[in-house]
Amino acid sequence: MRNTASTIPDEVIQRARLGKCTKEDAMSLLNVNPFELFSLADELRSEAVGDAVTYVINRNINFTNRCIGNCGFCAFRDNNNGYRLTLDEIMEKVSWADKEGSTEVCIQGGLLPDTNLDFYLDILESIKAEYPDMHIHAFSPMEVYHAASQSNIPVRDALEKLKQSGLGTMPGTAAEILSDRVRKVICPSKLKTAEWVDVVTLAHKTGIPTTATMMYGHIETMGERIDHILIVRDIQKETGGFTEFVPLPFMPYNNRIGEEVLRSGRFATTGVEDLQMHALIRVLLNTHVANVQASWVKLGKKLAQFALYCGANDLGGTLMEEKISKSAGAGHGEYMSPEEFEWMIRGAGRTPKQRNTLYHGV
Repeated sequence: MRNTASTIPDEVIQRARLGKCTKEDAMSLLNVNPFELFSLADELRSEAVGDAVTYVINRNINFTNRCIGNCGFCAFRDNNNGYRLTLDEIMEKVSWADKEGSTEVCIQGGLLPDTNLDFYLDILESIKAEYPDMHIHAFSPMEVYHAASQSNIPVRDALEKLKQSGLGTMPGTAAEILSDRVRKVICPSKLKTAEWVDVVTLAHKTGIPTTATMMYGHIETMGERIDHILIVRDIQKETGGFTEFVPLPFMPYNNRIGEEVLRSGRFATTGVEDLQMHALIRVLLNTHVANVQASWVKLGKKLAQFALYCGANDLGGTLMEEKISKSAGAGHGEYMSPEEFEWMIRGAGRTPKQRNTLYHGV
């Protein structure tokens, strides 16, 4: 039960239970003792999803690190010595994932100048022809927008073709911070906020669920972080299409924006700040988005485990191969076995449960 000495006002707690917290509520929660916020988030997590902590057996496939984009936070792009997987090489990775028991392949890559929607459809159709039960979680809103543009068709039509070819869900990446002020600095050629919202909303209405992400800890303000979370909440009220929210602390190494941040005397986000963000997301999205993921790749395994007491209820996937975070300085590994997930979850006093991409049966 809640500590009766909590300094969080009762009316804020009541709005949190109803899923009606305001931006002002969120700002006030960041000024209380962090453990009071953690306690509130943990209580809401327990009420929403119980004590099971989920994970998925999946494999990342990053098909190219070549990209026409100019995102200042990207350490993955390499147009001089980059690689581009052939369809056969992608299928080899899918085959290996299938043999290892994966239920999902997560496929993303850079924006290639010489590819249109057919490139993405070929990947989907090839996988589904050979592995019809493999869930394909693929192609960010930016990739879909790019593919539609290259093929001179509306985004809605592109999404319908992707779904028909086997796309199951989309990662809600390319969101970064949903503020055009921020986006002009860190990713000027990427989707504007309204365009990201439009692609994701159309995906949901086409029957393609997505995740939601937020990359925080660079040049954005706390208010802009909160606005981002509330934009996700508004979309969810309209479509119900988000399966989870994944907070992603910015990795400040080997990229231009990170160099500027480090020169200013700041470093990566602190552990307390990361836990506060997970807790705040649980509070703001209560009754709207049931699942909050702690990314062990970004946070490290021990902090991700502690995030389970700060509102998180999911630890993501085994990944098997992770390149994007690693290139930006994440040093927590590229693979975690199901056995280690279960050991870590039980070590937190929770019940481990393997899930699929859509959290069915959880």
